[in-house]
Amino acid sequence: MEVAAANGNPKVSCGTQIPKGTPCPRPVPGEAAGGCSFDGAQITLLPIADAAHLVHGPIACLGNSWESRGSLSSGPELSAYGLATDLKEQDIVFGSERKLQESIRYIVSRFAPPVVFVYTTCVTALIGEDMDAVCKAETEQLGIPVIPVNSPGFVGSKNLGTRLAGDILLQHVIGRAEPEQTTPHDVNLIGEYNIAGELWHIEQLLQQTGIRILSRITGDGRFREISWAHRAKVNMVVCSRALLGLAVQMERKYGIPYFEGSFYGAKETSYSLRQIAYLTGDREVEYKVDKLAAREELRLQRELQPYRRILKGKRVVLYTGGVKSWSVITALQELGMKVVGVGTNKSTVEDISRIAARIGDDADYIPEGGARQILKTVRNRQADMVIAGGRNMYMALKEQIPFVDINQERHTAYAGYEGLLTLARQLAYSLEHPVWRLAAKQAPWEEEIGHAD
Repeated sequence: MEVAAANGNPKVSCGTQIPKGTPCPRPVPGEAAGGCSFDGAQITLLPIADAAHLVHGPIACLGNSWESRGSLSSGPELSAYGLATDLKEQDIVFGSERKLQESIRYIVSRFAPPVVFVYTTCVTALIGEDMDAVCKAETEQLGIPVIPVNSPGFVGSKNLGTRLAGDILLQHVIGRAEPEQTTPHDVNLIGEYNIAGELWHIEQLLQQTGIRILSRITGDGRFREISWAHRAKVNMVVCSRALLGLAVQMERKYGIPYFEGSFYGAKETSYSLRQIAYLTGDREVEYKVDKLAAREELRLQRELQPYRRILKGKRVVLYTGGVKSWSVITALQELGMKVVGVGTNKSTVEDISRIAARIGDDADYIPEGGARQILKTVRNRQADMVIAGGRNMYMALKEQIPFVDINQERHTAYAGYEGLLTLARQLAYSLEHPVWRLAAKQAPWEEEIGHAD
């Protein structure tokens, strides 16, 4: 693909040309975890912590991707319950709408949730279950919203499922309630899933500048809170691949301006805070943001010094997607590291443009290939470490390559100024771990053979 850099640099070649507007690739059948539309819809809506999430399908659909993200809640834990209709062969042959109805009523009687999201799966879509009719009837009967999530796995990729989930929020949730009060500094965070509690770090920064998060969409979210998201003054899209369409539609429908930003790295964090303040139109808030950014960047400059001495000049292969594919590059460059390979398989054309603006031709672009291609890039580029998702950890350990988990399964927060310090610490610990020296040594019996020779 040839992508023009955002700063006007020459175009960057990074693999096969894909015309703009090309749809996402369809998943391989059976490849649900991290692949299908059902999975995308589920991981988008599951962080709404006080909602009940019911999977209408076989139990394997529930277990395959349940809690695959490290999203945390500051209160309700209902979304952590694995609720499914658990269809059997008889249900598939004779129909299961009655079973769905009974499941919804049981959930409402036991948990009294403010909303029930019902997810269709490949099986229930193929046998023609009229889920919309059942959900509508139960909404009228029970007096609470029962919302169908029509995103079966076979319709497309995980990213399509995420976009469908955004459409469902706009159609059934947003605009259905009014907040008790609003301020001129209310912002929605869209596509922020509170991985390892990152949202809480961000919220602390915003509070120091007088900016209030009106709605969290959807990390540590609440159903009522999302329903009044239309009253915000600014939308910040944290993960552009996921819910950019929701921000675009909210701008058209409610006139809320949006921008795409990130909280990975000090520079990106400062930019995002300044952009929010600018869009609110309040000069006092802009002054507070400038003051906060200057203070935190000065603090980081001092506290990062011992880690920069270890990390400076180290070569890294970064294999992730979406907003992290370019924003983590900025964070690594701030630490003095050199990105020699970057994954683009989950990135939009805009994401790749941002990557190109940061590293240009001086890196390998990895559009596909997974662990095999990562390892090839590590060897060709003589990389010192790999930063990727947990599924690539075992490849790195087997090949004795230092590794840091950056993806959604992780339990360490890297967002914000403090997150950059945490990332630096994790990178340094991984590179300096004594296990690499031990692994490179000969085994005692090999040493004895060598002495005998």
